[in-house]
Amino acid sequence: MAAMAPGGGGGGVNPFLSDSDEDEDEVSATDERRAGLRLGAGGGLDPGSADSLSPQDPMALGSSARAGLPGEAAALGGPGETPARLSIDAIAAQLLRDQYLLTALELHTELLESGRELPRLRDYFSNPGNFERQSGTPPGTGAPGVPGATGLGGAGGREPSTTSGGGQLKHEVPLQERKNYKSSPEIQEPIKPLEKRALNFLVNEFLLKNNYKLTSITFSDENDDQDFELWDDVGLNIPKPPDLLQLYRDFGNHQVTGKDFVDVASGVEEDELEALTPVLGSLPSTLEIPHAVENSLLVQKLEDKISLLNSEKWSLMEQIRRLESEMDFLKNEHFASPVVCDSVQPSLDQSPHKDSEDSGKNSVINSLDKGEKKDVHLSKSDEVDSTVPKENFPHSFPRREREGIPSSPSSKNTVHFDKPNRKLSPAFHQALLSFCRMSADSRLGSEVSRIADSETSVMLMLGRCLPHIVPNVLLAKREELIPLILCTACLHPEPKERDQLLHILFNLIKRPDDEQRQMILTGCVAFARHVGPTRVEAELLPQCWEQINHKYPERRLLVAESCGALAPYLPKEIRSSLVLSMLQQMLMEDKADLVREAVIKSLGIIMGYIDDPDKYQQGFELLLSALGDPSERVVSATHQVFLPAYAAWTTELGNLQSHLLPTLLNKIEKLLREGDRGLDEHKLHMYLSALQSLIPSLFALVLQNAPFSSKAKLHGDVPQIEVTRFPRPVSPLQDVSTIIGSREQLALLLQLYDYQLEHEGTTGWESLLWVVNQLLPQLIEIVGKINVTSTACVHEFSRFFWRLCRTFGKIFTNTKVKPQFQEILRLSEENIDSSAGNGVLTKATVPIYATGVLTCYIQEEDRKLLIGFLEDVMTLLSLSHAPLDSLKASFVELGANPAYHELLLTVLWYGVVHTSALVRCTAARMFELLVKGVNETLVAQRVVPALITLSSDPEISVRIATIPAFGTIMETVIQRELLERVKMQLASFLEDPQYQDQYSLHTEIIKTFGRVGPNAEPRFRDEFVIPHLHKLALVNNLQIVDSKRLDIATHLFEAYSALSCCFISEDLMVNHFLPGLRCLRIDMEHLSPEHEVILTSMIKECEQKVENKTVQEPQGSMSIAASLVSEDTKTKFLNKMGQLTTSGAMLANVFQRKK
Repeated sequence: MAAMAPGGGGGGVNPFLSDSDEDEDEVSATDERRAGLRLGAGGGLDPGSADSLSPQDPMALGSSARAGLPGEAAALGGPGETPARLSIDAIAAQLLRDQYLLTALELHTELLESGRELPRLRDYFSNPGNFERQSGTPPGTGAPGVPGATGLGGAGGREPSTTSGGGQLKHEVPLQERKNYKSSPEIQEPIKPLEKRALNFLVNEFLLKNNYKLTSITFSDENDDQDFELWDDVGLNIPKPPDLLQLYRDFGNHQVTGKDFVDVASGVEEDELEALTPVLGSLPSTLEIPHAVENSLLVQKLEDKISLLNSEKWSLMEQIRRLESEMDFLKNEHFASPVVCDSVQPSLDQSPHKDSEDSGKNSVINSLDKGEKKDVHLSKSDEVDSTVPKENFPHSFPRREREGIPSSPSSKNTVHFDKPNRKLSPAFHQALLSFCRMSADSRLGSEVSRIADSETSVMLMLGRCLPHIVPNVLLAKREELIPLILCTACLHPEPKERDQLLHILFNLIKRPDDEQRQMILTGCVAFARHVGPTRVEAELLPQCWEQINHKYPERRLLVAESCGALAPYLPKEIRSSLVLSMLQQMLMEDKADLVREAVIKSLGIIMGYIDDPDKYQQGFELLLSALGDPSERVVSATHQVFLPAYAAWTTELGNLQSHLLPTLLNKIEKLLREGDRGLDEHKLHMYLSALQSLIPSLFALVLQNAPFSSKAKLHGDVPQIEVTRFPRPVSPLQDVSTIIGSREQLALLLQLYDYQLEHEGTTGWESLLWVVNQLLPQLIEIVGKINVTSTACVHEFSRFFWRLCRTFGKIFTNTKVKPQFQEILRLSEENIDSSAGNGVLTKATVPIYATGVLTCYIQEEDRKLLIGFLEDVMTLLSLSHAPLDSLKASFVELGANPAYHELLLTVLWYGVVHTSALVRCTAARMFELLVKGVNETLVAQRVVPALITLSSDPEISVRIATIPAFGTIMETVIQRELLERVKMQLASFLEDPQYQDQYSLHTEIIKTFGRVGPNAEPRFRDEFVIPHLHKLALVNNLQIVDSKRLDIATHLFEAYSALSCCFISEDLMVNHFLPGLRCLRIDMEHLSPEHEVILTSMIKECEQKVENKTVQEPQGSMSIAASLVSEDTKTKFLNKMGQLTTSGAMLANVFQRKK
């Protein structure tokens, strides 16, 4: 038996052996070792040719201190044998095996610097699992980085062999003690963090596959630092292991009783065992291996045999599949290519190997070209193939090239290679070629060694390789794989592989952003166009369904968008059933606004393709749910996409005027009927906005069903549509030209429409008559029921009528809309019920007609009509002593648009110069509403002169009515000259003796001071408002009539409560504010004890504030402490204001300071 040098690569799968087959310089250590053992056993060849030996070599057990050194190999060898030269890979393996990590790292560094990187060292030092240390490492378990039995931290997940050479003598702990340590539950080796993360991943995967979803959710929550969607998140640079079930079923094949045993995948052969037997027998008794080791070697050999047979089975199945695909391809190309397989020599069957699909068979393809049969014979070197041992043959050498088989099934001529004119034996040639550094013993090597020769072969190869490529691509670049994945999934013949590839596509990116989702959707649409509706339903939709409840909103967003994008390519039954149900579920259950927004857009697309009338009601319910969504994004998407698409379908079904519009109108009427308990303005807005979005669809229906629709044929030039003809649509789907089909067709229809209305009337025009006779009367009736003081409601209805009139055109507005409003309003004094104040002019009909109908068009005659209407309303309401709410609502709505300020000032000037004091008084009060929105130039030129004119009116009521407007000017204007003019006018009201006893004037001034004081210019407040309030409080103490005294005292109380929140200087506080409060308390003591309690507390707080300021900052500004006291006073006082209805005792307790 020839001696064998210790060291070299370990036999089989070892944690120190690299799994990387990409490096073309790496030599298969297993084959070299096997070849060396066979040559050594033969006796005729030099045993030193084996440059890598198994660490389990019995001769290596004798080397304890210097394992792996060439000198020892020579020492152990027979006479005349030269020492073998070890490869660098073998040295690296021995260093790692014996845990000389620093030496191995130094070797790795030197190799890197010299440009000869070794894959074994690269993979070892790049795996973080090799360097985890834990405090509880048991004795004898090896250094960090050596994973335990069936651990996931090492390469391949196999049990490593840690005893090389005299390993049992190296370790101080006996073998049995280590076994007891491993098997004892009390002293189990602590789990490493990466092992824990890997096991967590597998456990979660098992729970999901077996429908333990709630348990999986809980498990994920308890491990929130780990992403269970990606194996890469575990942190190990190894492929994902099989699932738990597969590991459990495979457990018996890999169970090892101790760490001293040979690796399961060592690949020991019978002849190797025979070669080892005499060596074992010659060992000293102190180094004898236990009998269990021999059994283990035999068991592992059988297990390895099973593994190799399984691999061979897989390889042959792949080859069968490939050959079948080639046959199909040849049939399609009208070629007949019978396949003749030579018998395989028994010697080949007996040698275990992992070869490519082409290994183990020699095939000859007889190609038929135009009826002539051409036999392709084996070359001389090929004939020797069966006699040459497989170990000496380079597995990765392409058999097609050796056999002369055409590289493509469609090739008509056989490929021949030039043969050298040499006399070397075929065995020598094969031995020579064995030095080519090629390997096909791995999955990747097998793929590389065979060239795909047809489209199907390419697809099969991509289907096998892509699942291994994707996890190793950076997340930020994975979208680059989308074309490859889709193309493979599209053309791959195996449904299971296609499903796996599409699953990879939808899980390609953990949280795909908008651009990445667009790429995936584009690919899905391309896939759908290529494969047709049946495969889209069977292959793509299940991927969407799986992720409908995914924890990441980006994934659910992808599902929602996919449903819409794939809608045109699905079977119609699926569109109206499964997809609609999926979107309905997501709309009702998903909490993310973005997802529901995408759902709404997809629902809109579905509505454009659905043709099942039975789904109409379901669509209507979805529409109402979408309109009532709390998210503005969702509601906006509903108006832009879903509602127009649903309206188009409704129009086709003939339900727009018969169901959709009437239903929404009835819901509005129901809301108004139930408004006694408070109108739900949100729902009113929801329904009215839906009606507004349906106006373009309604107008398109009117045009398409018009008497002239059959005449609308495009020929010649068509006049252009004015840019302002229609309101700006919120989306292209609400553009009338889009609904009709083209802008040219719409222009032609509009021309005929205007002519028909102006000259021929509406006889027989059913769709337009419905608008005139049913829609408009019902809308005007609804308008009369809404609350005129609700600014939001008035604005909503105003916008609706404005869009309706602008869409249907000026002729329609003048001839159909305005007459109906004018009939209702009937501007005459008899139409005002002054006793009840509920005439039609006091309702919301006035502002909605003024702002929604009369403002649609802005020609001079339209403006005159609006001015005349407002003047008439102001006159009639004033003369009838009716409430002015409808007029105020009109001014507020129109005043929001600066374009109408001049018009409103014209209306008010009409009132200023009116002969009736009632109308002048109304005009004065309307100025208060207008001042806030008008620019200061107009205030100075138009408003103030009109107010000063009214302030000198003979009627005292008119003068008093100007005070609120003057106060509003003080609150909003900053021009010093204007403020001085207003101040002088108010001072004349307060200081002129003729107003000394004017109780109404004093009340109006106090109310105005309380309203504008906190927001007025500080100097005006300090120099004018507060001192005059003090004077008014003093005067009120002398009031004899208790009712007037209490009324003014109450208004003073409200004014002081508002001003108490402002900063007041110490002098002003001492000289005016506190004295005014004390005067007011005198009034309240007699008239309102509840107010007196609050005033007492206010006075104490103010006095305390003055004292604090005097003590802390006698000369400075208000101190921080005083500011805090002021805030405390403000907060307390505002809280107490709402409690005036409670008893006096309770109010007294509320304001007590905490002890």
